[in-house]
Amino acid sequence: MTDYKSTLNLPQTGFSMKADLVAREPERLARWEAQNLYKKIQARRAGAKRFVLHDGPPFANGDVHIGTALNKILKDIIIRYRSARGQDAPYVPGWDCHGLPIEFKVTQEMRKAGQTTADPAVIRSACEASARKFIDLQRGQFKRLGVLGEWENPYLTLDRQYEADELRLFADIVEKGLVYRGKKPVYWSIPARSALAEAEVEYHDHTSQSIFVKFPVVGQPGNFVLIWTTTPWTLPANLAVAYNSTFTYSLVRVGAEQYWILSSLLPSVAEKCKWANYETVRTATGGELASLRYDHPFCRRVGKLLAGDAFVESSAGTGFVHVAPGHGLEDYNLGRQNGLPIYSPVDDDGCLAWTNELPEEEQMPREMIGKSILEKHGKSDANVAVLHELRARNALLHEENYHHSYPFCWRSKTPIIFRAMNQWFIGMERPLGGQSFRQAALSEIDRVSWIPEWGVNRIKGAVGTRPDWCISRQRSWGVPIPAFYAADGEAILGAQIVRNVADLIEKHGSNIWFQKPAAELWAAVRPANWSGPEASAKSNDTLDVWIDSGSSSRSVLMRRPELAPQADVYLEGSDQHRGWFQSSLLLSLAGNGAAPFRSVLTHGFMVDAEREKISKSKQGQGAYEKPQTAEAYVSKYGADVVRLWVASQDYRSDIVVSNERINKVAETYRNLRNALRYELSNLYDFDPARHAVPDEKLTGIDRWILARFSALETEVAAAYDHYEFHVVYQKISQFATVELSAIYHDLVKDRLYTDSANSRRRRSTQTTLHRMLRGLCEMLSPILAFTADETWEFIPGVETSSVHLAVWEPVGFELRREECERWARLFEIRDSALLQLEKERQAKNIGKALDARLIVSGAPEYSRVFDDEGRESLRELLNVSEVVVRDQRDAANISVEVAKAEGQKCERCWHWERDVGADTRFPGLCGRCAAVIRELPGN
Repeated sequence: MTDYKSTLNLPQTGFSMKADLVAREPERLARWEAQNLYKKIQARRAGAKRFVLHDGPPFANGDVHIGTALNKILKDIIIRYRSARGQDAPYVPGWDCHGLPIEFKVTQEMRKAGQTTADPAVIRSACEASARKFIDLQRGQFKRLGVLGEWENPYLTLDRQYEADELRLFADIVEKGLVYRGKKPVYWSIPARSALAEAEVEYHDHTSQSIFVKFPVVGQPGNFVLIWTTTPWTLPANLAVAYNSTFTYSLVRVGAEQYWILSSLLPSVAEKCKWANYETVRTATGGELASLRYDHPFCRRVGKLLAGDAFVESSAGTGFVHVAPGHGLEDYNLGRQNGLPIYSPVDDDGCLAWTNELPEEEQMPREMIGKSILEKHGKSDANVAVLHELRARNALLHEENYHHSYPFCWRSKTPIIFRAMNQWFIGMERPLGGQSFRQAALSEIDRVSWIPEWGVNRIKGAVGTRPDWCISRQRSWGVPIPAFYAADGEAILGAQIVRNVADLIEKHGSNIWFQKPAAELWAAVRPANWSGPEASAKSNDTLDVWIDSGSSSRSVLMRRPELAPQADVYLEGSDQHRGWFQSSLLLSLAGNGAAPFRSVLTHGFMVDAEREKISKSKQGQGAYEKPQTAEAYVSKYGADVVRLWVASQDYRSDIVVSNERINKVAETYRNLRNALRYELSNLYDFDPARHAVPDEKLTGIDRWILARFSALETEVAAAYDHYEFHVVYQKISQFATVELSAIYHDLVKDRLYTDSANSRRRRSTQTTLHRMLRGLCEMLSPILAFTADETWEFIPGVETSSVHLAVWEPVGFELRREECERWARLFEIRDSALLQLEKERQAKNIGKALDARLIVSGAPEYSRVFDDEGRESLRELLNVSEVVVRDQRDAANISVEVAKAEGQKCERCWHWERDVGADTRFPGLCGRCAAVIRELPGN
């Protein structure tokens, strides 16, 4: 038998079967940087329709977490897709550089090194150095993910230009009367020694000490109001007791004492207190209790009973809630309504302390002073001291553990406290444009597209219920609040003062605020026409970090010429409805008159196999296990597999990350790469300029696959447009696995390998492969950024050096009606024939499908399906040696029969043909193969 292998058009390509992404991707990154690919893309898209995705800034601390990687990859997919469709899609990355996470970590490190008395200037310098170190680290890790952008010119919230624009936006908000200074309860982190924003608070299951306390009724010896609290340490701040005026209360006698209790809770209280016998003396409505007064159980003060219908419930406790206006928003509001002082006997360290808000004789016992509220091993010294005092005075009736959801500091992971103190606020009920600021924000939300749709309810819920925004922080590392104080303590904060400070900071940097004396600063920024009080001191507070990042609409979108005042889309995690989405909305609306975004996309959290959230802060102070970093996954799988995994997820829900799941996607990647390689390897001798076949002359099977591919392009483009990248993944991977690998790639091997190199059939298929290969690279380029670009370099006749410079323009390809009918019928027959072929194979009547001939019988109306082209298409679909068609005039359907192929097996193409040996020079070849050999040089 002659070896005809050298006469076949066997695949050839330099595109490696083995991806080796971990080694090759850094080389391609270096090439992109050397050729300044991002700038080239922007130059090529100049003047096109602009699409702006505004980057929410990650904190400049720690390695890039896998959740942050998901966020950046999703953004890069969107940007690359818009660019691939010919739009001008710039990407300006940014970093959030101020705030508690960085300062907390830096000051911890300073204390460990023995620096316990560092002044703000020293702390700020150390914080800036830390932020810049992690910016450089994260920038390299984001680049390694394949994310293109203005990496050498990002926006940083620590830049003086950014800080100055932030203050100018703040000045506009001050000018509109939305900012005020007041004393009210705020979230206070004891370890951080600072107020917190609502978005800096997270809720965890917590066990508190729940107690029933006897409050003696004035003038009624032996009678008590039985109150309930889960924060014993707040009892020194008690000024009233709340009841519900719509409830019915009972006076219950137990031995020699009588207690007022909510009637519906009496059985529960009796069980907890182990009352064997009790008697209801009388009942009263809540309103009848208003005249009662009580003595504080251990402080020399008398309190009132006040109606607190809005928050006194009947689900737990006793029906009476002790009120400390300095330690809770509901208590504060009730206290303000009834003229109570906002009393908060707690210092900055979270310890009980005397204050000047009450006379000395009404203060707490001296032995409680200095006791810390911060819990250690589940207990706090303050709680212990209060409980001791209650027991000593026989005022503690019951004590138990109470399990509930409680607010924690997001950074120190310790329970926060509510503490009234003088802070700066943005008032949500203050007027803006003829309505309250809150209502204006709720109305603006309706003008934004929220994806998924449930996002609108989440943001409305957050804005609709949030208290006034506490914007001041007792931190060193941040943008200063440019406020001054007169000698009598009056706060001085004017819009022009803020603008003057902004000018000063833009010129010298914000450190000047902390370095210059108050008098010198006041002289520099005091308005020329100032007629108010003169300043004698300056504020030491800094702005909430959410003011920093939320100001990017002014400091970035309105500052950068390549961007736009209103972004097309913001994309962040679902927690940002309380964070960046909300702060950006409120600040832009107040300062610029509109939301900074047209659309808002939300993705879920990364969770482990047990559905527990994976986050940097969960591990404490930015330290977390290496497997949770993006770097760990990239160094194992390569960036393109990680990117493909991100695209495969329905990011609108929480996303489970595990090696098992990424391994499955890695298999999909291999299938896609093999499909690309197959098509490349069969184009080694194809020049589209010379060899391309016009659409109308393509063979039937090529026209069929191009019609399927055209439908794929339409579906994929629609999925990209709707940000449904998991649909893109599903559509492309299914097409590559089914239509290409299982059908088309397999059935055209014969014509590609055994036809003459320049035959119409082969050139038709090469034309088809070339068009699909280009389209696949363009479709995949937003996701498989490295692999699509690598493939592009091997495609003959492309016009650009990189796929990322090309414009993807899906070209519609439709079959004629009769072609559609033919292919539908052919695939019906194929399904039936495959079953028959398998039966014959199992019976060992045939080996491969080429050993068979197919006999198709059917009614004459089906004959149009089986003209010469239809018969050849079916033969190729089944890879058999022959298809015979017989008319059966009485047949209702088509029947299929498999028989042994007739003739002899060709030594070159392995088809069974009747003309094998017809050319005596090539006795082992069929007529087709003999003709090919005769065309070769030397024959």
